[in-house]
Amino acid sequence: MTTEKLNFSTLLGGETTGSGGTVSGGSMSDALPAADTRSLEERILGGLDAEQREVASTLQGPMCVLAGAGTGKTRAITHRIAYGVHSGVYSPQRLLAVTFTARAAAEMRSRLRDLGVGNVQARTFHAAALRQLQFFWPQAVGGTLPNLLDHKAQMIAEAARRLRLSTDRASIRDLASEIEWAKVSMLTPANYLENAQGRGTPGGFDLTAVARVFQSYEDVKTDRNVIDFEDVLLITVGILQEDPKVAATVREQYRHFVVDEYQDVSPLQQRLLELWLGGRDDLCVVGDASQTIYSFTGASPKHLLGFKAMYPEAHVVKLIRDYRSTPQVVKLANDLLAGRRSGGPVADAAWATPLQLVAQRPAGPVPQFTECSDDEAEAATVAARIRELLDAGTPASQVAVLFRTNGQSEAYEQALAAAGIGYQLRGGERFFARKEVRDAILQLRAATRAAAETATPEPLGQLVRDIVASLGYTDAAPHSGGALRERWESLAALVALADELVISRGEQFSLSDFVNELQERSLAQHAPTVQGVTLASLHAAKGLEWDAVFLVGLSEGLVPISFADTPESVDEERRLLYVGITRAREHLSLSWSTARTPGGRANRKPSRFLDGLRPDSVASSHLRGKGAAPRRKAAVPASCRVCGSMLSSGAERKVGRCNQCPPTYEEQTFDALRQWRKDVALEADVPAFVVFTDATLTAIAEARPESLEQLAKLAGVGPSKLEKYGEAVLTVLAENTGH
Repeated sequence: MTTEKLNFSTLLGGETTGSGGTVSGGSMSDALPAADTRSLEERILGGLDAEQREVASTLQGPMCVLAGAGTGKTRAITHRIAYGVHSGVYSPQRLLAVTFTARAAAEMRSRLRDLGVGNVQARTFHAAALRQLQFFWPQAVGGTLPNLLDHKAQMIAEAARRLRLSTDRASIRDLASEIEWAKVSMLTPANYLENAQGRGTPGGFDLTAVARVFQSYEDVKTDRNVIDFEDVLLITVGILQEDPKVAATVREQYRHFVVDEYQDVSPLQQRLLELWLGGRDDLCVVGDASQTIYSFTGASPKHLLGFKAMYPEAHVVKLIRDYRSTPQVVKLANDLLAGRRSGGPVADAAWATPLQLVAQRPAGPVPQFTECSDDEAEAATVAARIRELLDAGTPASQVAVLFRTNGQSEAYEQALAAAGIGYQLRGGERFFARKEVRDAILQLRAATRAAAETATPEPLGQLVRDIVASLGYTDAAPHSGGALRERWESLAALVALADELVISRGEQFSLSDFVNELQERSLAQHAPTVQGVTLASLHAAKGLEWDAVFLVGLSEGLVPISFADTPESVDEERRLLYVGITRAREHLSLSWSTARTPGGRANRKPSRFLDGLRPDSVASSHLRGKGAAPRRKAAVPASCRVCGSMLSSGAERKVGRCNQCPPTYEEQTFDALRQWRKDVALEADVPAFVVFTDATLTAIAEARPESLEQLAKLAGVGPSKLEKYGEAVLTVLAENTGH
């Protein structure tokens, strides 16, 4: 290997030996005790199930692992890497494992270290591309690599001002998201307009204006000599496409690739992966199309679903044994996906047949469904149930409240605080940015020299406890809440991490090793577990799991979100709820409220996704026992009875037919019903829609009910209206139908 390649290997963190620039598989004794006389297969593959073992022992050629939630995919691929390295098939410096978050990459590196292959590269697409770009920029482009832009908002605001466009924080955020989507879709300002049709009005601007802002933003970056995160990938792709020497160097360095969460790759990331491969096929991809929840960022499962077509000889393995959740939770997750109805040809083509998970855990409690009168009552109910779980022994760190939008968190923050329950808001202040954590790391680093010089140092766990005691740590948690409790929880998380690492890495794991681990975790934002209930959005919960999960705010307009106005976007909302359900190991609660505020109008309905999942006894649970809770009507049709496409509006669901399909009523019947409604409204001195809305009247005309029982089944015909108008409606129908 040339000096260039040798330096490139060193830059990427690999060890080098001799003139070859890479090391071989490495000694087994690096990770596995010499006294362990078991075979390599027993040591690395012994604890895997049949499918995981198939993944871990198939080391050559293209492989596609379809892995459902909780099926041990990370375990399977890390053991595959370890088995390949320890058997000599893989050189650790020539294998690149790619995932989608810094936290996931850090978790993978940690597991690989535990398996004795800590020198394997595990990075995000952006991190891997940035390291390559930093090394190759001087020779491929020349000069110094421009500074990396952390946030787009200021630059986009400047771009809009140059065009004399008025913006606010929300519009700038939407424009930033649209520009990110365009760039990962490999669009430029010049071809954005022709490829962005149907994307609405990002930030309130038409697509022509967005294209102009896009170009202006690129100009501002050029003037300031900065690049953004998408540019890192774009420029790396450009260099690899245009410079054969650079491409050859990278392909010589990396011979084997593993890509986790492959359902989330964007067109740009897929292009970069293809350039890394350079026509080779030593690639293992892992993913689950049913967990595709980032389509709005450009992610697409088409690469995962089309992998077999791209590599006809690919080995495909399905992981369906769910080790995370109880059979009750797994069944609910399976039923949610199975309940999806046709959304039309385009949506159906994009919907992948879900993996049918098979639970491996013992039976647990039945998931709870709860309807509450308003958001405040729902938050109070959830807090009370969390208190019951904590009192029964469930750690607070093993409880999560998940919601669709970040704006929903406030009610739960207040309810938990009122109940004296500590919590952490995922997406709030980062763990390693907290003052007490920064102070603790400084003190731990300062103590490393003294600890190293001590003849018989204390065990790491006790040593860390002694050091952070001066910052407020005690063995028992303080009874008070607020800042004092939050500070203690941060320090307790560091102590717990020290104990965990001694167990996984061995008694020889030193204070210096611990400080280095904290430094690496800080860079990757791989925070330890904090003893507090987690509050997080459904998107932020991806990749995490808890003993108890509360899915809240499951009403129409939130789940699915109101702006999910196409069958494809509604399908993604269903997958998002699926991700939420599969975060739960044992306890699962699903709740919604009928009104936003106490005393407000009860016009909310539970999410359509819960139709067929909720037991009959759940309806109107907040009124149960008072004799005032009527049974809920059968689920309103979610697909058009004529063409089968997904119904996107309340009016369409009332009628049971999409707006594109022609009505099926007789004109005379519909006119007669409208005239009857007009007469009744005039007599009662009320607007016509108070009697029946147009959608309900259309549903009546098309259904032609012949009895009160049939009429009662139609959406918009409640008990009171049935009593007031039922007989009259049937009379109008009898007099006009068929004429």
